[in-house]
Amino acid sequence: RSRFRGSLREILNLKPKSPEGQRLLKRYLKIREHLLLFLDHESVPPTNNSSEQALRWSVVFRKVTHGFRSDWGAELFAQVRSLVNTARRQGISAFEAISRALTSQQADWLLS
Repeated sequence: RSRFRGSLREILNLKPKSPEGQRLLKRYLKIREHLLLFLDHESVPPTNNSSEQALRWSVVFRKVTHGFRSDWGAELFAQVRSLVNTARRQGISAFEAISRALTSQQADWLLS
């Protein structure tokens, strides 16, 4: 842990010359306390691989269909995928999630 924290401290003390490097440094300084969170909490994965895997289906769909014909279609697709993926992580089936979303009076049912 201390080696990783020391390396991170050295990296964040660098002074990038390019605008891109400066933007990246600014972003990392903002979230500094979260960068090595996985070292302290076993439930936090060291990568965002699960998020990337959740997006993969949408990327393949977009490539195969060459995108959407309307903005509302793309927005609806993104909302449904987000709903289904969030529900799946909470052990709720896609059918149940969509049914609840269409019939619930409350917007926070998925968070409970």
